Amino acid sequence: MIEQDTVKLLRECDAGIKMGVSAIDDVLGRVKNNTLREQLADCKVEHEKIRGEVQDALNRFHDTGKNPNIFASSMSKMKTTVMMGFKESDKTVADLITDGCNMGVKSLNRYLNQYKAADETAKDITKRLSKLEEDLATDIRTFL
Repeated sequence: MIEQDTVKLLRECDAGIKMGVSAIDDVLGRVKNNTLREQLADCKVEHEKIRGEVQDALNRFHDTGKNPNIFASSMSKMKTTVMMGFKESDKTVADLITDGCNMGVKSLNRYLNQYKAADETAKDITKRLSKLEEDLATDIRTFL
């Protein structure tokens, strides 16, 4: 049970990180403010560092990870395209990223509760990823 929950939790982290990095990539080139651009770029780097840890952990279980849900990815890209089409601004970017961070934190905490038997390493990775999302949402509030 521990191994099964650990792998499932790590897979969800993997999918969430891929979704978060994709969302940042979708807006990064449109950001005008240097501070906001740096915050997003730094957060992307941190996501990728954690993804490396997730991949290392999954490799120990001979698992390749998980891609984000195709429907969720498509909806996210569509929302970004529509909102940026109406008003391409740093405020819109901050709004989109904040919504994504909030959904990420919610999902990660749901998975922590769902996969209670996961090992402490996987739980720690999940908590750090959740904190990264929380911090980004807080840091970019000044742009809302």
